[in-house]
Amino acid sequence: MDSVIDHYDRTELGKIEIAPEVIEIIAGLAAGEIDGVVQLSGNLVGDLAERFGRKNLGKGVRVDIGQKEAAIDISVVIEFGRRIPDVAGNIQENVQKAIESMTGLHVVEVNVHVVDVEFTEKESDDPAEIPEEKQRVR
Repeated sequence: MDSVIDHYDRTELGKIEIAPEVIEIIAGLAAGEIDGVVQLSGNLVGDLAERFGRKNLGKGVRVDIGQKEAAIDISVVIEFGRRIPDVAGNIQENVQKAIESMTGLHVVEVNVHVVDVEFTEKESDDPAEIPEEKQRVR
């Protein structure tokens, strides 16, 4: 498969092309919908671009697309305490369903790379609920 070739269909009125970046965004949004996914993990360049205000909806996603098929690699951070194989399986199913229904491409594989786990502590906005030793100022 070649990521340079855009997916396309020819109709009576012309050609329909779907850029690889669109597939990345669809996959990223579909993965982010799954309970237990804290965030998608991009590379250093993508993380730096995001710090400077450029929103990267395809962060942590790499796609290889051909004329009729797509293969997806997704790097994610999972919430601590979740069963990783269950979360990863849910990501695979949701990404496959989203891409196939929105683009018509057949998804041949969705590889989920768990790059980190993150402990998410419930935070409260009410200072009365924060233990005294954790309050920074009074």
